[in-house]
Amino acid sequence: MIILHIETSTHICSIVISEDENCIFKKEDFQGMNHAALLSVFIQEGFNFLEQNNKKLDAVAVSFGPGSYTGLRIGLSTAKGLCFGLDIPLISVSTLEIMMIAAKNATKSDSFSFFVPMIDARRMEVYDAVYDNNGVLIRQPEATIIDRYSYSQFETKGKICFFGNGSDKCKPILNFENAVFIENIHPLAENMINPAVKKYINQEFEDVAYCEPFYLKEFQATIPKNKVLGTDNNL
Repeated sequence: MIILHIETSTHICSIVISEDENCIFKKEDFQGMNHAALLSVFIQEGFNFLEQNNKKLDAVAVSFGPGSYTGLRIGLSTAKGLCFGLDIPLISVSTLEIMMIAAKNATKSDSFSFFVPMIDARRMEVYDAVYDNNGVLIRQPEATIIDRYSYSQFETKGKICFFGNGSDKCKPILNFENAVFIENIHPLAENMINPAVKKYINQEFEDVAYCEPFYLKEFQATIPKNKVLGTDNNL
């Protein structure tokens, strides 16, 4: 099976093409929210690679959230368009699961009892979930306002590995003995391969027409200060 994996949930834009469980093509950009400009270019390069090697896609997998509203919509709308056009199934993979896989691969250790991916949700809030050492989800994804006791039910049961772009701001608060913070863990398309392959084998596909990003929270547009103060020159 050949699957295109799309990850655009944070500032990183990445795609991978896998054959069975092996990565055969990869493109990544870490320079900021360039998804609208780069994603289609990366995918076209991937299609060129497939054509040169006489291969064709069997499915598209996409990171469906939580994460950046804009990034998620770009990734999912692109994935849905490809699936409609090529008449192939759509697979969704949790952004938090992708991060957990990245952290487990980076640590290569059985010393952690729990893995907690954190995506920044502004102020002292993060999108998170809790996984055990086997990668099993034991606390559902949620928007958590961090305080000293946010993970008290786990902190006496073993070491907890915190990571992701929301974790740095939590260090001063989650300063208990079993808390360990690791850096440079990002959701990348290469870490989507195993869960996407499992879903393909089990035929766990999304409805292309109705699939929506998993935001966790509704989008709230900010109001420019000059409008609040009544100084908008366009009024």
